[in-house]
Amino acid sequence: MFQDTISKLYKQFVRLAFNITIITLIIGLFVGIFRTVSELGLTITEATVRLGFKELVTNVLSLIVVLELIRAFIDFFEHESVRVDILLEVLIAFVIREFMLHLFEGKLSGMDVFFWSFGIVALVGARVLGLFYRVPKG
Repeated sequence: MFQDTISKLYKQFVRLAFNITIITLIIGLFVGIFRTVSELGLTITEATVRLGFKELVTNVLSLIVVLELIRAFIDFFEHESVRVDILLEVLIAFVIREFMLHLFEGKLSGMDVFFWSFGIVALVGARVLGLFYRVPKG
């Protein structure tokens, strides 16, 4: 009896925490979209096109990562478990974002590009393997 009450209380707390997190991420997404659209003028007014374009790409890639995170949280509510394939997609989006940022900064050497690319290919390979070896529900 007592364990059932504690278990229900725990599940309610987790649901509340996830709801607050999703709401926070959605608000952050809308703020990010608004700021990205409002800063489109920087692409023209920056000293070089490269700086303005770098900011635009950074903002858009960050929004993609936030979208993937929202999808992961919503998927948790639907399936009541964390799916590895969704987490891999979030990780792939984040790694590609970081790779692009380093690439725009011009700090990457040839071997750095190779290792970043190898890491991205490994993550995509893991995601593809996840498609073939998906455990059925039930």
